[in-house]
Amino acid sequence: MKLKLLIILTGCLLSFFCCFAQPVIYVNQVAFDSRLPKIAVIGTDEALNTKTRFEIIDAIADKPVFGAVASGPFQVADWFPGRYFYTADFSAFQKPGTYKVRISIVGKSYTSEPFSVGEKALARQTLPAILNYYHKQRANTKEELEADSHVRLFGSDKTVDLRGGWCDASGDISKYFSHLAYANYMSPQQIPLVTWAMVKASQEMPALLKSSAIQDSLESEALYGADYLMRSLSDEGYFYMIVFSYFNKDPNARRVVGLLANSVTTADYQAAFREGGGMAIAALARASRLKRHGKYTSAQYLAGAKKAFNHLQKNNTRYDDDGKENIIDDYCALLAASELWIATGGVMYRQEARKRANQLLRRLDNRGFFIANNSGRPFWHASDAGLPVIALVRYLDKETDPVYRKKVVDAITSNLKYQLTVTSNTANPFGYARQTISVGGKLSDGFFIPHENETGWWWQGENARLGSLAAAALAGQKLITGRKADNGLSDSLSVFACQQLSWILGCNPYSMCFMYGFGKNNVPYMHSSFGHGSEKGGISNGITGKDGIADGSGIDFKKEAEGNEWRWTEQWLPHAAWFLIALTNMNQ
Repeated sequence: MKLKLLIILTGCLLSFFCCFAQPVIYVNQVAFDSRLPKIAVIGTDEALNTKTRFEIIDAIADKPVFGAVASGPFQVADWFPGRYFYTADFSAFQKPGTYKVRISIVGKSYTSEPFSVGEKALARQTLPAILNYYHKQRANTKEELEADSHVRLFGSDKTVDLRGGWCDASGDISKYFSHLAYANYMSPQQIPLVTWAMVKASQEMPALLKSSAIQDSLESEALYGADYLMRSLSDEGYFYMIVFSYFNKDPNARRVVGLLANSVTTADYQAAFREGGGMAIAALARASRLKRHGKYTSAQYLAGAKKAFNHLQKNNTRYDDDGKENIIDDYCALLAASELWIATGGVMYRQEARKRANQLLRRLDNRGFFIANNSGRPFWHASDAGLPVIALVRYLDKETDPVYRKKVVDAITSNLKYQLTVTSNTANPFGYARQTISVGGKLSDGFFIPHENETGWWWQGENARLGSLAAAALAGQKLITGRKADNGLSDSLSVFACQQLSWILGCNPYSMCFMYGFGKNNVPYMHSSFGHGSEKGGISNGITGKDGIADGSGIDFKKEAEGNEWRWTEQWLPHAAWFLIALTNMNQ
């Protein structure tokens, strides 16, 4: 028995080391935009003695078209002790085509997976797939529509019509405005974020969408989302937060609920600003400005947004689980007020937008990161880390007062400078966005969110966070470019943004392309009830800190984990939504 165990352990160790037995080239396996940064990473088991030259090879003609010297070596001891990494920057190369990266070491050549280069190539390749993903995630099977037309409120015999919306994940057919509300500082934006992202894309890059023949389809999908938000608006003026399946295949088991840890459900289903309510208001107000409508009219979308905003102005802290507002309330309410101000020009909405912007700015620490509460907890977020900047930038789309504008632009600049600093203050060849966290009251900087956090159990891959920070960097870059304080900041933000998206698409230490149906390496297919499951264009959770380490240090990715592989492999609505927002900011 001991001999058999020794053989198994030896085999596992050999398997681990064999995956690094030869140089590996990590690269975005989909596409680079011609005029934007393009960086690959080379990994080796031994430091290279001489300057290593890399080449870009035409994948069709198999001929070199560009060459340069790689930078390095870099070591990330927290991830792979003894492993060496080099960066291959070919941003100067802009010719459209299909290519590979090639290196030669000791007379032997190694090549990367292929990728495209072209004008708006990344958006042109991925936008139709993202739209396909959301269309397939619609909760519109016969069973779902029948059950959701009269779904019961938790603890009551009352039923409401909550047909529509999108299933949350490839393994979860529930429908969420936001989950993790009970944890207060970790509420993610879910269905309302998807709706807002689609309307934003339609309004801000119509030419690209039309040339790709998907603008009408994208607007239809956005309006499908807006219609669900309207059905979710109660007569009293709050939004129903969750339709929960209990992971039960019986559609009649579904209930409208509030959610605690371990799938414990309650009647606290009213969505506060931070629990999807603010984002839903923003989405409806923005949808009211489209030139078409869905099952509800544009006037009804706007009226619904106004009604919900007025209700939360009076009742928000009643719905916040701890009875206190925090940074998530501020940025969600800011986005809601800004969209209503843009849609109506109303003085009251201007006042509320300015108030929330000022509150958000007061949360900015002098080190550049935001504080989540009133007692020093740093703001870090597994999916919406870039949303404070996105909300401030949207507010500036309407604000013309130079005094207000300067304060906000200065704050955005400070936060983005911090983001670049915390990302680069250690060896980081992949450019992975780092963050300031606190565990046990102690502040530290790290790559991944801590596994010991307010939820008591929830942590997963952070591809949505990367997309949100890429979106924020690109949005902030437009404000900063040309200012005296730029000093190359805008260029650094462009590199940062592109590296986050490249990580999602394969330029990561596991060479996994997390957008399903693209690249060579995808996560395993995951299926769910009523024919739902993994779909092309959906993005999986991604890479985490080491399983079992409280502060999120180390690195991990598992395809199998005794039922917990969802932490890495499950597709989730916010990932693709933030990728879409980043693409929109890249191609406005």
